[in-house]
Amino acid sequence: MKSLREPEAAPQAAPARILVVEDDPLIRFAIAEALRDLGASVVEAATADEAWQYLTGGEPVDVIFTDYRMPGSMTGAELAVRVRRQFPALEVVVTSGGFEPCEWTEPIKKKPYSLAKTANDLMQLALATKQKG
Repeated sequence: MKSLREPEAAPQAAPARILVVEDDPLIRFAIAEALRDLGASVVEAATADEAWQYLTGGEPVDVIFTDYRMPGSMTGAELAVRVRRQFPALEVVVTSGGFEPCEWTEPIKKKPYSLAKTANDLMQLALATKQKG
């Protein structure tokens, strides 16, 4: 008699991986939860230093969403510039309620932002980055 086998499940695509860098825990929690609700795998960092340590540890990330002003040895914009230099394929979005001129020349997402729209935009960016890579 022939044995029956369960059909093999199709491999699931890995979720989009987004690193949220924000020193305000309420804002960080809100955007992280909105992203998780959309199916993203989210890593949270309270400082740019913490985020940089995570990135240089070799952990995979598709998009970084970072606040500009944070405590620590570097701002979110400085983190973004470092990421561009060392990980040029990685997408970075900087957000700020008040912005000062710096090396970061790309657009800044102004605070306050729409949580749902921002989460959706970040998710779409992360999925597009995954398809490229």
